[in-house]
Amino acid sequence: MSHKPKTVLIVDDDEGMRDTLTAILKREYRILRVATGEAALPVLNHENVDLVLLDVRLPGISGFEVLRIVKENYGLIEVVMISAINDIETAVQAMKHGAYHYVTKDFDYDQLRSLVRNASERQDLNRQVLTLSAQVAEQTEREFVVGPSKMTRDIIDLTHKIANLSATVLILGESGTGKELLARLIHREAGDAEAPFIAVNLAAIPRELAESALFGHERGAFTGAHRQQLGKFELASNGTLFLDEIGDLHLDLQAKLLRAIQEGEIERVGGNKPIKTEFRLIAATNIDLDKAVKEGRFREDLYYRINVIPIKLPPLRERTEDIPDLAEFFLRRYNARFRKEIQGVTDSTMAMLKKYWWPGNIRELENLIERLVAVSDKDFIAEEDLPLEFHFAQLEPEGSRGENLFGQATNAFERNYILRALEKCGWNVTGTAEYLGIPLSTLKYKMDKLDVRQLAKRLRGA
Repeated sequence: MSHKPKTVLIVDDDEGMRDTLTAILKREYRILRVATGEAALPVLNHENVDLVLLDVRLPGISGFEVLRIVKENYGLIEVVMISAINDIETAVQAMKHGAYHYVTKDFDYDQLRSLVRNASERQDLNRQVLTLSAQVAEQTEREFVVGPSKMTRDIIDLTHKIANLSATVLILGESGTGKELLARLIHREAGDAEAPFIAVNLAAIPRELAESALFGHERGAFTGAHRQQLGKFELASNGTLFLDEIGDLHLDLQAKLLRAIQEGEIERVGGNKPIKTEFRLIAATNIDLDKAVKEGRFREDLYYRINVIPIKLPPLRERTEDIPDLAEFFLRRYNARFRKEIQGVTDSTMAMLKKYWWPGNIRELENLIERLVAVSDKDFIAEEDLPLEFHFAQLEPEGSRGENLFGQATNAFERNYILRALEKCGWNVTGTAEYLGIPLSTLKYKMDKLDVRQLAKRLRGA
């Protein structure tokens, strides 16, 4: 696929110079031409300009004024200043105000092409820096949130103790409990900001590609191996290798992994010599490895080798004290992302969140808060904003099962069904009765019995 050429804007009042610059650059770039600074401004505003060749002396707005406007408003555009005279002071001022380079009009054609190409490459690098910075910000944003529960505090205390050790860590826990975030925290706590953190989700790699992905391959090792490729083990050298869902690793690769851990060396696919590696291994799984060993699905020797420092991440339902802190953290994140100003979650709604089962754990809570923030225009997230399953969850009995559980579930269903019907009918009770096909007196009776009237008023005023 051919890449779209970059756009160069030539700003020069000399038509002959515009023609010359166009002839030099048109094979590699899309060219736009104007004769004045005033004419350049709307072009910059409406076109996706990458590079500007800008005359210093222009009628009307000067070249330096155009340069200032470009650097203040279009930071990624690179500007090359062009002048008819070779003046050191002018060149210094151009560079000081953000120009990439300064050339005189007696330039060599090849040198100009090279200069523009270099300016283009610097622009690409600047874009990459912005992209990487955004990725770093995203990774920083994805931090392991510490709540007040004793379980979480104990995990953090253990993390501080083991961060600087080279011992292998095995993180256990259900999906969505934050295993990778904890692994990243352990890596950061080790204190070497330059050390790589290489994360591999073993469940997501096709079986036929897993060995190459982990250990790398030599050129010609298999069809399509046109060049040598380093594997995750080598990329993690002197850093941390995080193997997520290690319980899904196939038996034939478990032996190679065991050797890599014990001997500190690997062999690339198609290779014939061992390669020394040194890394800190953190593994994670959501399956019962003890059971997998007994069933012959996981090597016993590998299990004992990776189970040096086990850390069990509890499910969210077992540490409900952390839910307010987590909800507040996610609320801040998505307020910023969606430019909202939701102030918080009401106390009654938080009580409902604490009673919910959370089968998807922290990931489910984050997804819920993201969705609620995205669609809400209110100051606080309230009970009526929660999906139906959260209302049903309130019917779970405390302690022993009550005899009324079925009746409670039926009432909850009717209550929420009536609320949805009222909303659909614009909160008109008579119209809702007709919509449901029941007498108005029956609807009013149920609304009183199920305590729907007050909630309906709140919803109607929301």
